[in-house]
Amino acid sequence: MYSKCGCTNLALSVFETISFKDTGAWNAIISGMAMNGEARTSLKLLDQMVSIGIQPSGPTFVAILSGCAHVKMVKEGVDLFDRMEKVYKVERKFEHYACVVDLYARAGMLKEAMEFIEVKLGGVGGRDVNVWGALLGACRSYGNVMVGNGVWRRMMEMGIGTSDYGVCVVCYKMYVEAGWKREAEEVRNRIREMGMRKLRGVVWWRLMVLLRSLFPVVFVIVRDWK
Repeated sequence: MYSKCGCTNLALSVFETISFKDTGAWNAIISGMAMNGEARTSLKLLDQMVSIGIQPSGPTFVAILSGCAHVKMVKEGVDLFDRMEKVYKVERKFEHYACVVDLYARAGMLKEAMEFIEVKLGGVGGRDVNVWGALLGACRSYGNVMVGNGVWRRMMEMGIGTSDYGVCVVCYKMYVEAGWKREAEEVRNRIREMGMRKLRGVVWWRLMVLLRSLFPVVFVIVRDWK
């Protein structure tokens, strides 16, 4: 509760009063620190957690990686990702890979994000439209049409996202804002030819995908809690 209100000091104080801190308690405080921009504190808490023999879980790393992404701690986040299986014995799953893509993208390291998807994500969801779509959106946000064009062309090669209204609109706007009129017209024609429409249900679904990409900690913890 205190973490959600941004009162991290109070959250830490309450956490210290807990006599037996299980994995759930540690995950809660680590997530709380991460969502309030205190990724370094989350990393220190992880060290404390491990030092007393509490095994971290998948959501623990989703929380910290997401926290690192929000404060652009790229090196720390990537190092943690690399140590997950070797040091902490926690299997890396799709959501952890997606967090690293988000980590690179938020820091404006778009080429690195694309390479990570191609090399690391190839076998565990490299054709996921949400990951590629998020990267395309980051390219538009940072005005990097060169990388964004490469992302779009790669998506066309794989046949993913090119019939998705939301993805096409992002791509179209990226080209327009960069002054790439011919490419923008190509995407606009694709939208017309396929008769894409912004349906209410589709808009809601895209909103939920966006929320999941922005707040993965909440989604993963709720999922695992069930």
